[in-house]
Amino acid sequence: MSTGVINARAGHPASWWEKFLTVSDRFDDASVTEHLSDEIIPKISSRLLRREAELAADVVVRHLNRPVSNELSDRAARAIERLEATVERLDQRAADDSGIAESYALCHVLRGRFAEGAAAAERFVGTAPILKAFVEALRLERFDMGLALRLIRAGQSPEIAVQSGLAVGKYAWWPDWLLTVVSDKAMAGTLDAETIKALDQCAYAELTPTQARVAKRLLGGDDQLLEATAQRLESLGAFGAASKLRSGDLMAVALAARMVPL
Repeated sequence: MSTGVINARAGHPASWWEKFLTVSDRFDDASVTEHLSDEIIPKISSRLLRREAELAADVVVRHLNRPVSNELSDRAARAIERLEATVERLDQRAADDSGIAESYALCHVLRGRFAEGAAAAERFVGTAPILKAFVEALRLERFDMGLALRLIRAGQSPEIAVQSGLAVGKYAWWPDWLLTVVSDKAMAGTLDAETIKALDQCAYAELTPTQARVAKRLLGGDDQLLEATAQRLESLGAFGAASKLRSGDLMAVALAARMVPL
């Protein structure tokens, strides 16, 4: 399935959600289990199932927060088995939907099959709450979660969204105008390591407001301004910088902007 604009009805396959588990080695199982459980359990209409689900989720989350406890491990295993048995029994007897699908989704989550649980739950929970649960579970430092969520909602892949969130979080000290450029490039899927390096040069250049506006337009691909700036660089003897600017070398943008008259 493509990573087009999020459609809660269409949902995403487990393989899409699985990508979140590979972009960070700090993925917090307890966090995602707790948040997904909190979203799924209220959707279970059967009071019997809902109660079994609450008990199972509680002990599983406690076990994940204290994985060395053998007692909690045993209790969690029994609670999941009891919930699964209850779901299967009611599934065979139920004449209508009393929360069976929701309970099966929760069982996936409690078994640690987060991608499968997310894919199953997305159609009745919605994309946004599940997405937030997965992103929060990444436990990434200096991470711009807001940007990552916006990117994914706009159709970017989890990998690009997470990489962009990390980049912007790391360089949060950059001036606002430059962060706007970063966000625009991230949304367009063009925020790679080379671009970040070039933008960092602009951040260190200490540009005036006028120079910053010029740099922003150059970074945005203003061809007319780019040619005019390249000609100015040549008039100042900076032929190498002018050539690089024309060839699309973003590293030349900071130099070009600094040569704009104050």
